[in-house]
Amino acid sequence: MDPQIQRLVHLQVLDARLAELRSRLHAIPSQIASLDARLNAARQQIATAKEALTTSLKDRKKYEMDVDSWKEKARKYRDQSFAIKTNEAYKALQHEIQHAETQVAQAEDRLLERMVAGEEYERQVKAAERAVNVAGNEAQAERQKIQAEEASLKQELQAKESERQEIASGVPAELLNTYERIAARRHGIGLAEVRDESCRVCGMRIPPHVFQELRRSAADQVFQCESCNRILYYVEAPAVASPEAEPKASAAGISVNDA
Repeated sequence: MDPQIQRLVHLQVLDARLAELRSRLHAIPSQIASLDARLNAARQQIATAKEALTTSLKDRKKYEMDVDSWKEKARKYRDQSFAIKTNEAYKALQHEIQHAETQVAQAEDRLLERMVAGEEYERQVKAAERAVNVAGNEAQAERQKIQAEEASLKQELQAKESERQEIASGVPAELLNTYERIAARRHGIGLAEVRDESCRVCGMRIPPHVFQELRRSAADQVFQCESCNRILYYVEAPAVASPEAEPKASAAGISVNDA
């Protein structure tokens, strides 16, 4: 393989890693925003629970005043009943007393409901506060983990960018421009390996004479796929020892290591 093509192959590996690093760094702000959103949602639950508790306490105070007010009316009506002279007036006053007592009972029922509800809202506030503490601790731990990852990614990105610059400087400008132009149009892949006489990326068959040229170790001509236009390169597969080689060598009285 031509040394310039070898550099491009290395460059393409670096470019793939650089794209991954940049993508992960780009996603970090949204990860932080997601942490903040979860924590804000937990805090909103506290605000909602406290608001409900405040409303419940106001209602409770109102119903307490209603109970006291109707009790006071009932007491006044009873005091007035001692001064009543006629049966009609007495009956009318008894009716008012009964009505006041009914209102007292209803107000007490409403007050009891508010008291029970208030206790539930207090439990909700405490539960929401615990949830915020847990969410805050988790968010802090995750934030530190994300920040550590971000620092590591930035460090690696800087190192890979320096490495790319060094390798790219050894590639002829025209060849580098061709690779970068193709990569920009082909999802970051500007080179394609030839495998089984075909472009491994798009599957296009490679003409026999081109394939033979690519196989030559001294080949310095640049070939591109007729279909996807990517720069082609060929890597000779490592030789695989035949399973029968060792038994035959042993039969001849020669060890494989000695050979």
